Amino acid sequence: MPLFILDDEIEFPPVEFSEPDGLLAIGGDLSVARLITAYKQGIFPWYQGQDVLWWCPDPRFVLFPEELKISKSMKALLKKQVFRFTTNKAFKEVIRNCKITERKNQDGTWITDEVENAFIQLFKSGYAMSAEAWDGNVLAGGLYGVLLGKIFFGESMFSHQSNASKFAFIKLVNELIKQGIVLIDCQVHTQHLERLGARMIPRKKFIEILNQNIP
Repeated sequence: MPLFILDDEIEFPPVEFSEPDGLLAIGGDLSVARLITAYKQGIFPWYQGQDVLWWCPDPRFVLFPEELKISKSMKALLKKQVFRFTTNKAFKEVIRNCKITERKNQDGTWITDEVENAFIQLFKSGYAMSAEAWDGNVLAGGLYGVLLGKIFFGESMFSHQSNASKFAFIKLVNELIKQGIVLIDCQVHTQHLERLGARMIPRKKFIEILNQNIP
């Protein structure tokens, strides 16, 4: 199936037209309007070289908040309050750290300057959020993502200290449960999130949940 090339029109092809790996389209910009349109349809951007690629994999890796798994060691860490938790206090710092932190088995980062600036604009527009783990006044770890309706789309996380990002994630999930969030999109599989309870669901089911929970 041919790859769709996006133009100035803010629209995407049906997600069923995705390649087997989930690749749906290429091109377009990262304006707030286009990003919101994409996320509402279960589509997310990912850079490869100079081109923005748009993805909607099947199956989809997600976490139902009530299925969150917390290990004994993490329960002990949470009880000891090793870190201090906040939300939306350091969004720019979180995305910058996600951008520059080196990761195993990953060559470079998909968070380009354009991506960084685009998500900062999403945050300023009220559609993105961050979660932070602090050691005193030092940012030890965190994550950021997009919040639409009752769905949180996780984007990236980082740690400068052991378990800091996991701490921020667990605390954020508990906060989102209080807000009535029904699903956390993890996009693609990682063992880290699988251990926290994330699992695969069919894309069709994922889209149904989005349609029911995003205005």
